[in-house]
Amino acid sequence: MQLLNRIGLVLLWLAAPLAAFVAANKNDPYLLVLRGAGNISLVVASIAIVALLLWGGRWRTIAGKALVVLWCLPPLLMSAAHLKFELRKHDVLNASAVEARQLGPHFMVGYSSFPEVARLAEQGLIGGVYVTRHNIRGRAIETLRAEIAALQDLRRAAGLPSLIVAADQEGGIVGHLAPPLTKVPALATLTGLASDEQQAKAEEFGRIHGRELAHVGVNLNLAPVLDLKPPARRNRLDFHTLIGKRAIASDPAVVSTIASAYVRGLEETGVGATLKHFPGIGRVRADTHHFSANLDTPVKELEATDWLPFREVLSRSRSALMVGHVTLTAVDPDRAASHSKRVVEGIIRGTWGYQGVVMTDDLIMGAIYQNDVCKAVVEAINAGVDLLLVAYDGAQFYRVFACALEGSRHGRLDAAMLHASRARLKRLVMPGLVPGIHVFGAERQGVDGRDKPGHDDENISSSRAAKL
Repeated sequence: MQLLNRIGLVLLWLAAPLAAFVAANKNDPYLLVLRGAGNISLVVASIAIVALLLWGGRWRTIAGKALVVLWCLPPLLMSAAHLKFELRKHDVLNASAVEARQLGPHFMVGYSSFPEVARLAEQGLIGGVYVTRHNIRGRAIETLRAEIAALQDLRRAAGLPSLIVAADQEGGIVGHLAPPLTKVPALATLTGLASDEQQAKAEEFGRIHGRELAHVGVNLNLAPVLDLKPPARRNRLDFHTLIGKRAIASDPAVVSTIASAYVRGLEETGVGATLKHFPGIGRVRADTHHFSANLDTPVKELEATDWLPFREVLSRSRSALMVGHVTLTAVDPDRAASHSKRVVEGIIRGTWGYQGVVMTDDLIMGAIYQNDVCKAVVEAINAGVDLLLVAYDGAQFYRVFACALEGSRHGRLDAAMLHASRARLKRLVMPGLVPGIHVFGAERQGVDGRDKPGHDDENISSSRAAKL
């Protein structure tokens, strides 16, 4: 029995610092699974352990007193972390109408709590929402459709533009609303077909995705993936990027052919496409969901290979462009492409002349979140990025928006960039003439920056507790 008591004490000494660390960082995305019931359980367990230590007479010794104090820390640290979160949330929710309407259109957020996201939408603090599998878990797809329609109704009543509503339906291993939506094969499965068959099937896949997404109220699909397929990946720490399974092919011409056809099918239904992940992550071994990553390939080589599909598809569509969190070392070795002015304004806007919408990959990925988030937010806006995505953990919206708010209040945001960005966003989603209807991407933008003839305007119906 004495041996068991000693083992128990050793375990308590080891567990106390861990419990304190978890409590102090309760709002970290990596601890998302512990929110709600997990946090309550940690507090209850800490209080129970303190009570047992006091009841067992441990308070009489210096070591016992120290152990009791250690186990008093988790509830205190968790309370402090929660207070900090609530104060930041209060500051964001009480931003002025001018601040909300200046900054809000540039943020797209994932959510779990409809009342919370409805408040953000109504106040103009966001310009879009991202829906994924937890929005349909245990629910009918029609419930999500009604939810999105209600959000759009709130926007109209508040005199605000329609929300951009995005989803991740690539096909293959990434289809976050499938089921219940149709599970479409990966575009990579088409590479063995003849060119005309590739295009026909890819268009069909695009139409399937588009029709079903439009029915739900989604107007922007975060697909297709244009990264070139890498050789067999050897990185055992790549748990989430998995680009080898998501990329279409290693041949840029094949990627361009299949992706262009897929985008055509998608746009026929009124749903927009998002080309990702510029400047390309096929050559990158590190998983930017967790780590910073460098792309060390010379620009001339990228222009002749990895970037060909991006330029080709952009020239033939109204697609948005997602910029990833890899560092393009030949252009800007000091920051990820997603918030690099040299990459966004220098290459995408300048060299390419692309005047469509540019968005970041999820800012809650480790490559950004584990570094200086506020610096990344301000730099992204000043670089000409139009949409900042907060997808995985919607509660982090308050932190990210607070960064933009602070930047604005201290005069660190480029007013000219914000003005130009608002114009691009208006071209992406414009109010329609019929109630309940909005027009997606009324103008086709080429990589030379000039409007290009495209389809007629297509109408589509707009019909995690701490997480949003």
